[in-house]
Amino acid sequence: MPDVSRSAALPELTALFARVRAHFQDIIVPLWQGPGWNADLALPYEALDANHLPLPPQRYRAMACARQLYLFSSLIGQVPGADERAGVLFDSLQRHFRDTEHGGWFYSIDPHGQPLDTRKDLYTHAFIVFACAHYWGKVQQPPVAAVLDDALDVIKHRFAIADGLYEALLECDWQALGAGPLQNPLMHLAEGFLAVLAVRADEPVQAALLALCTGMHHRFIDAEHGLLMEKPLGAVDNWFEPGHQFEWYFLLESSPLLRGSALHGSVDRAFALTEQWGLEQPSGAVRAMLDPQGQHKDATQRIWAQAEYLRALTLRPEAEAAVLRQLQALQQRFLHDGGWYECRDERGDVSRLDMPSTTPYHLATCYAGLADYLR
Repeated sequence: MPDVSRSAALPELTALFARVRAHFQDIIVPLWQGPGWNADLALPYEALDANHLPLPPQRYRAMACARQLYLFSSLIGQVPGADERAGVLFDSLQRHFRDTEHGGWFYSIDPHGQPLDTRKDLYTHAFIVFACAHYWGKVQQPPVAAVLDDALDVIKHRFAIADGLYEALLECDWQALGAGPLQNPLMHLAEGFLAVLAVRADEPVQAALLALCTGMHHRFIDAEHGLLMEKPLGAVDNWFEPGHQFEWYFLLESSPLLRGSALHGSVDRAFALTEQWGLEQPSGAVRAMLDPQGQHKDATQRIWAQAEYLRALTLRPEAEAAVLRQLQALQQRFLHDGGWYECRDERGDVSRLDMPSTTPYHLATCYAGLADYLR
């Protein structure tokens, strides 16, 4: 693709973003207001097929409900019915997934609405914090604040371990499973903490966020390359994911509190290497997994990683041309008239035709970053 000067890139980028955002609001969001919505359970189906039919449900996850709660919270005032749908999703999160005996939230329920996987995972609870913070910022309702506070309390008193980090998975009754800390749920917990601080002053959350980032730097940053690994240093068969590296970069760079931290410095310095190792050329597609020396473990190209790379580029200096190229790549390689392609294989061929209910969260956060960039 030819290089584009800065002066030419910005108007073209603005016009393309308007088309992509219209596709999101006119094509993707209605999928989850219509065919992707199980009215009997008041929950989104886990995924739709290429013909917009729900895949036979095997489960419903609290995390998927929370991501859709964020999605419709973010659209309040922009999409008709978004406020009503957000309210229903908030109620469903409590009705279906709340553990009234032990506290916290179950991982999943079965197709009939009965508890299925009753373990407690940090990933789910992080997304409950993230979604409820955004929803409370829009509606300012006391029940939402109460659930948000409860989720923060559960994370503090049940999941927390040493060094500012947290267990990834616990039993239903909070007994340890030996999972230890893992990168991905910790990243989304940082994202949740940032969402809280965006809507209210909260000194304990701020302290927890700073401690979390310090612990991540000590336990997860590969000293040789500055890459952020998926498991703690020293773990067998460790790897890194460029999509997560870009996602962390955006969270750290966009926060005045975290910008300049040791973790931010490492992720910032590793950005160019992440592009060098993690992008397929000339397409710019983001590879899924690499080992610490940059060898491919999984070259699958996923829409969420492409969206996170695009969002990260909005915070890079002098990046107008690169942002335009990557928005063009996202539109041309992953978006289509009926929705989106979730994955392409290492050859670039479409490898998944289903559309998960969790993916619009990534597109929504990416487009929010683009909107801020163009604003």
